Amino acid sequence: MKLRDFILTCLVLLSPVAMTAQEFDQTREDSVMTDSLVLVHDMDSLLSADNDLLEWPANIQERIGNLLHHDMFQTSQVGLMVYDLTADSVIFCHNERQLMRPASTMKMVTAVAAIDCLGSSYQLKTQLRYSGTVSDKTLVGNIYCIGGLDPRFNNDDMRAFVESLRKMEIDTIRGKIVADVSMKDRDLLGEGWCWDDKNPVLSPLLVNRKDNFMETFISMLTNTGIYLDITTDKGTTPHGTFELCTRTHTIDQILQRMMKKSDNLYAEALFYQIAAQQGSRYATAKQAAAAIKRLINKIGLNASDYRIADGSGLSLYNYLTPEVEVELLKYAWNNEDIYYYLYNSMPIAGQDGTLQNRMRGTHAAGNVRAKTGTVTGVSSLAGYCTSANGHELCFAIINNGLLSTSKGRMFQDRVCQALCAP
Repeated sequence: MKLRDFILTCLVLLSPVAMTAQEFDQTREDSVMTDSLVLVHDMDSLLSADNDLLEWPANIQERIGNLLHHDMFQTSQVGLMVYDLTADSVIFCHNERQLMRPASTMKMVTAVAAIDCLGSSYQLKTQLRYSGTVSDKTLVGNIYCIGGLDPRFNNDDMRAFVESLRKMEIDTIRGKIVADVSMKDRDLLGEGWCWDDKNPVLSPLLVNRKDNFMETFISMLTNTGIYLDITTDKGTTPHGTFELCTRTHTIDQILQRMMKKSDNLYAEALFYQIAAQQGSRYATAKQAAAAIKRLINKIGLNASDYRIADGSGLSLYNYLTPEVEVELLKYAWNNEDIYYYLYNSMPIAGQDGTLQNRMRGTHAAGNVRAKTGTVTGVSSLAGYCTSANGHELCFAIINNGLLSTSKGRMFQDRVCQALCAP
């Protein structure tokens, strides 16, 4: 038993008010943070000590190399790669080709592939169409709700659907209201998702992120005074129907929440948009993964060396390397349209998104833009920064086998500080 753990145990036993197991676990977590703060102190000493001794990039290599001597790597693994985009050269790598679970840095992969495949002007659509005839304010025919797996579709969009019927002065509907969910397969969860996670539902017809589109639509219709003599059904929309309303959201709107807030539903929505463009009858995860693998081959790596199961990083079956993430970041940097949307959607260290509370008070704050990743045992970070000499860098850091993901985050923050400090 380490001295720190022995002291904590004594404090628990001697405390006049007994600690709960949760409080004891929190105390242990605080002690882990204390260990990490020692790492911060060591890093600060290193930054000031080597500044006048080593030239670029040897100073960066020395700083990161010293960080890898931390005892956390006796029981966990790390792979990392840093690329100097300005000089077009690798400046640091360690286990960069080791397969690891990427967690939510998978969203960066999905983002690059989506902009590349779909284009920056792509829109996610949900449509309302009808068949039949309208006479004496009565629609005799069917209403078709056509899902496009748009995670932003909400009550305002639904009210626009209802209003489109009101504008036609329809007050009665006789026929069917059909849910057209043929955009994708019937799988509502991703492959390799943990059953006890708060997993999003992957239905093409969502409202306010929930799979209750038809109930909400029917309720809103009746509440606005439209009489319904209908049945409900699932099916595909036939040719020859008429458009009532189409609601859209841009890929940029999806990227902002997907990347800044690490929203899993938004990432899976883009993943299936990629699949839907492959020309098959309906979208599947395998089609999306195949499209991403084609991009990996395009950038010069062997896609068969990797495993892609979903678009969000929730799956335990995803296996990537720091190298492939860096190569995708390089590809984006060399493609102005992709880079613009990717870079502006990434969390900013110390300012917003999932990096809002990280790297504050360091040279990395306001500089690093990167996608975070956290699942049990995994912590990761991949993105861009600018070094003190003005060179633009991209990097990928993946920590696996962690009992405390906070240690992984602290290590990543110190690497970023090493990259940004003078």
